Amino acid sequence: MAETITRVDYFYIETPNKPGEAARALNAIKESGLNLLGFSGFPKGRRAQLDFIPADSAAFAKCAKKAGCTLSKKKSGFLIQGEDRIGAVADLLTKLADAKINVTSVTAVCAGGNRYGAILWVKAPDLRRATKILGAA
Repeated sequence: MAETITRVDYFYIETPNKPGEAARALNAIKESGLNLLGFSGFPKGRRAQLDFIPADSAAFAKCAKKAGCTLSKKKSGFLIQGEDRIGAVADLLTKLADAKINVTSVTAVCAGGNRYGAILWVKAPDLRRATKILGAA
């Protein structure tokens, strides 16, 4: 079974790096009834950056505005889902490396049931070529 690779929008917000900030943001999204395809959070200096991959970008932007959050501009990345196998992510990164496309960030996890998922970002000028090389929808 091949991977399903989808080009997705993502946004980030910066918050204080203290307990409960990510939970507060995620609960606002939950209460709005919005679905996330992915989420990542990490420290950024004295603050924290929370990355969101919404299923519906327009609805997510409205939700963020209502919650008083300042969103980054819309950016793009890739959501990868597939059958877990040895070297799955290595194969994808090799395709991009062979095309001289630098990966900005990648996070991959085993999803259970012999499945895995990943989120991958490249710089904006490389998006079109990466989309083609990865065979993304």
